[in-house]
Amino acid sequence: MNSIWSSALIFIFVLVGTAIGLILRAVLPSHHLSEESRDAVKLGVGLIATLTALVLGLLVSSAKGSFDTVNTSLTECGAKVILLDHTLAAYGPEAAPARAQLRRSIQNAVTMFWPGQGKKMGGLNAFEKGDGMERIQAELRQLAPQSDAQRSLQAQAIQFSNDLLGSRWLMIERAQLTLPPIFFIMLLFWLTVLFACFGLLAPRNETVIVVLLVSAMSVTGAMFLIEEMNTPLSGVMKISSAPITKALEHIGK
Repeated sequence: MNSIWSSALIFIFVLVGTAIGLILRAVLPSHHLSEESRDAVKLGVGLIATLTALVLGLLVSSAKGSFDTVNTSLTECGAKVILLDHTLAAYGPEAAPARAQLRRSIQNAVTMFWPGQGKKMGGLNAFEKGDGMERIQAELRQLAPQSDAQRSLQAQAIQFSNDLLGSRWLMIERAQLTLPPIFFIMLLFWLTVLFACFGLLAPRNETVIVVLLVSAMSVTGAMFLIEEMNTPLSGVMKISSAPITKALEHIGK
């Protein structure tokens, strides 16, 4: 379930819960809305609100951590790409094919995830099927060092390519992590009950309805942010391409 659908579903359920609460307030006998009954309902609402706030806080923190991890990994990849290119440049003209393959691979990665900077090529699925780094490693292994310096540079280049390949698969595996359905179901249930209680306790006037609507939009926005930060390589809150495009500028210089 993507961020738009999950947020829309929460918004709908929250509105339904609010409507149920407002209807119940109008049809319930007066003794169900006595001061003692309202106090009991407020205690239950407080408990549910606390649980909901804790879960939302944990989900936001976890999603932000995932977003930052991928962002940091992408920045490190950009630095390693530059170091790999400089190492190949120091090796000599024999490494020119590997440098050309490196540039093509990085350019393909940019157009996969940031289509505004080139032709769209399929996003994460295409990234997973790509073999650009494997081709670079094949080029590196075909090099025939003629000196100790070249052997050292070849070993460094292979190490950088191994690091980049490992980071690539790590980002692919992280992208498979999603919000557990039980978290979403329980959160949906708590929010529906919570807003039903709000509607039950609140008077039916324009001010209350506007406040409840804004509250529903705020909760929906929180869920949208959680889902978006859990998918940092796609969606609206996609991580910046600046580290990779900067690395691309340095390749071949």
